[in-house]
Amino acid sequence: MNQHSRLMALLAAGIAAACSGAYAATVPQGAALAQKQELVRNNGSEPASLDPHKVESDVEFNIISDVFEGLVAVKRDGSIEPRLAEKWDNQNNTVWTFHLRKGITWSDGEPMTAEDIVWSWQRLVDPKTVSPYASYPANMNIENAADIANGKKPPSSLGVKALDDNTVQVTLTQPTAAFLSMLAHPSLVPIDKTAVQRFGDKWARPEHFVGSGAYKVVDWVVNEKVVGERNKRYWDDAHTVINKVTWLPISSETADVNRYKAGEIDITNTIPINQFAQLKKTLPEEVHVSPLLATYYYEFNTSRPPFNDARVRRALNMALDKDIIADKVLAQGQRPAWVLSQPEIGGAKIAPPGYASWPREKRIAEAKKLLEAAGFNAQHPLQFNLLYNTMESHQRIAIAASSMWQKNLGVKVKLQNQEWKTMLDTKHTGNFEVVRYSWNADYDDASTFLNNFRTGDSQNTSRFSNADYDNALANAAKAADAAERGKYYQQAETILAEEAPAIPLYHYVRTHLVKPWVGGFYSNNLGYFYTKDMYILKH
Repeated sequence: MNQHSRLMALLAAGIAAACSGAYAATVPQGAALAQKQELVRNNGSEPASLDPHKVESDVEFNIISDVFEGLVAVKRDGSIEPRLAEKWDNQNNTVWTFHLRKGITWSDGEPMTAEDIVWSWQRLVDPKTVSPYASYPANMNIENAADIANGKKPPSSLGVKALDDNTVQVTLTQPTAAFLSMLAHPSLVPIDKTAVQRFGDKWARPEHFVGSGAYKVVDWVVNEKVVGERNKRYWDDAHTVINKVTWLPISSETADVNRYKAGEIDITNTIPINQFAQLKKTLPEEVHVSPLLATYYYEFNTSRPPFNDARVRRALNMALDKDIIADKVLAQGQRPAWVLSQPEIGGAKIAPPGYASWPREKRIAEAKKLLEAAGFNAQHPLQFNLLYNTMESHQRIAIAASSMWQKNLGVKVKLQNQEWKTMLDTKHTGNFEVVRYSWNADYDDASTFLNNFRTGDSQNTSRFSNADYDNALANAAKAADAAERGKYYQQAETILAEEAPAIPLYHYVRTHLVKPWVGGFYSNNLGYFYTKDMYILKH
């Protein structure tokens, strides 16, 4: 067996050995490890922050998931795994009591207590924090969370309390089927009150950083790298193998692959659309394609004319040929999207709108009628700006979509691009007409997508509001089982298909190039892969 085949065999053994799904490195028996246990992974963009309460995307959560720990994690089989909490119990699925592991500490050695959890969650929902995830605890139905986020009650009234140093009690206003899965989200990791109060907005910088995960941030050079070193005080450090991890903010997919080929990167952030077929042919063992609960979409600012008119929004949705975008522009296994959540998620099946199955010519004809009724025609064409964050694939998709709109409807689109952090600011201040965005599921349930269009949600940057839609989501949250939840989610998706506050383009897959000596690599259906799961084989 040559060295490459040996590495492939060891890697396969590592995957098999890790099938239990526990979040820890599982090195197969007989595997020879490299002396230097260091990993370099491209993260795609410069993180906006490493404060879990100030961020909203996988750009930041990829790193946060390595340097902070939550109460629980979701295993590969969908079951819940104890992390900072070693066990829990509940009464009537509304009062949940979590028992923390004895002796857990922050990365600086100070004890971590139940009060840290309480303070962190209060900070998350506090309107003064201005967290993009301020609505998340309310979506979990934690007592008083919605009123706190809306400024009606103080953060201290949140239904989370410390019974003693090792016990946290969470009170819900009603049972929430996805509660434990939602609990695993990175926005709910505890953060160190002392560090935040001492250093303010700079507490997550390397010189002040205090975390709870397998790694701690030791270096951060803006637009160059973030570096993590193994946290020897991590409660599960005995099952960590990699000693150092470097996250790179390379937004150019071509540069990402070039540096991978040059041996400077172990795991790419993605694989460029125009290189995928060739790389699959030349490096088949190193191309990884994983299912992903995520949707790529164009979001409208529904508060700004002409996109305050649902006819205009729906016309633009109907005039896109999403099969071409998924199968020709991307061609990596993505699926054309006509629902904003997923066709199958959390045990529920969501049907697309009727017009999704119409012949393309019929959809375009109907779209022209809608635009005409809204006052747009060849003499008075619709014109707007389409904003996307800087990346080759986003540009290619935007060019394809704008060409379709021009050809099919005579619409004139001006393309704009901004760096990731700038685009997020533009999006949240409402200074846009149409913006490219995507949503990776926070948990395996349609509500993780649909809540973003609910009235008053902190992620509702489209400013869409519909009482029937809100009621459908409220009823889904009370539903007894997946089948009943699915019925209400279908109602919500039907409203989105008619009102079109956003245009779903495709449902994702996740693609990476991974060096053959990286063992334990596994990307879950939420798109996360954890450095603490991995190890470097001798090569």
